[in-house]
Amino acid sequence: MNISEAARRSGLSSKTIRYYEEIGLVPPARRGANGYRQYETEAVEQLQFLARAREVGFDLDECRQLLALHRDSGRQSRHARALVLEKSADLQQRIDSLQAMQRVLQDMADRCHGDEGPECAILDDLAGGKGGAQ
Repeated sequence: MNISEAARRSGLSSKTIRYYEEIGLVPPARRGANGYRQYETEAVEQLQFLARAREVGFDLDECRQLLALHRDSGRQSRHARALVLEKSADLQQRIDSLQAMQRVLQDMADRCHGDEGPECAILDDLAGGKGGAQ
């Protein structure tokens, strides 16, 4: 199948597929007599795997590791589990950080009168002034 069909089936854009080939994440597709890329079912399955891995938050290096495990018939599932648990812990840390930021922003908004006057707790906080969460 051509790259457009591979893109449709994998859920990735043609540009992304070409990029993944360029960086060596997936092997380059074979070329037909007309010079166009031709994708086999196995290649599309790898692209689907990558699309799903990216969808759940894995970066390209992590995808490379997961794809190597997927391709390795002698793999041990504990390696994949360790990668997933590490990613999960990283995401939880980011969630905690975002929630803390959200609480600070809400506190700032709650302390601002939001009226016609010049006094603004938000601007004072951001300027490092008194009464702010820092």
